[in-house]
Amino acid sequence: MAGLFESAGGGGAVLALDELEASILRSLEVQMLELIGPGPGGDGEGSDDPLAALFAEGPTKAPDDPALARLFPDAYGDPQGPADAESREAAGEFRRYTELDLRARKRDDALHVVRALDGLGGEGGTVSLDSAACLRWLGALNDLRLTLGVRLEVTEDDERGLYDLPDADDRKPLVMAYLWLGALQESLLEAVTD
Repeated sequence: MAGLFESAGGGGAVLALDELEASILRSLEVQMLELIGPGPGGDGEGSDDPLAALFAEGPTKAPDDPALARLFPDAYGDPQGPADAESREAAGEFRRYTELDLRARKRDDALHVVRALDGLGGEGGTVSLDSAACLRWLGALNDLRLTLGVRLEVTEDDERGLYDLPDADDRKPLVMAYLWLGALQESLLEAVTD
């Protein structure tokens, strides 16, 4: 896979994708939407009542799924160590008032990418992004990479070993996607700072 971002000037970027690349990226984003789940209204769009959305309360406990826990981490305490009761309570309160908004933002970012790829009509092509869209894509790519990293059990110490997996390893397709997403992320960052 070779599709990487290039600068379009003014904080924007362009990405040329072949049909397979566009299909893989779209599929990963749709899976991300399924993982994040629908909005408060259950349809992914949320409530029409802005006051209801303002006063909606989210969960107070971290998700059980390790990938979701990585996307929506606790705000207080050491995630690797035992938390005291006060830290757990503070993290729960913070989560209750922030997680729904964070989920909505991650859902919106993923939807933005899916819609841009849908604009290619199921074929390859070029996606042009303004500076605001670049931020959405950065968030969506980061979420995908974090999720795949958790599923692959990647740590900083063993990321280098991903390059040496034999082709017969069942993880190889996910590893290839993980590495490509990293290259996409890096090229987008470079493109927007040119």
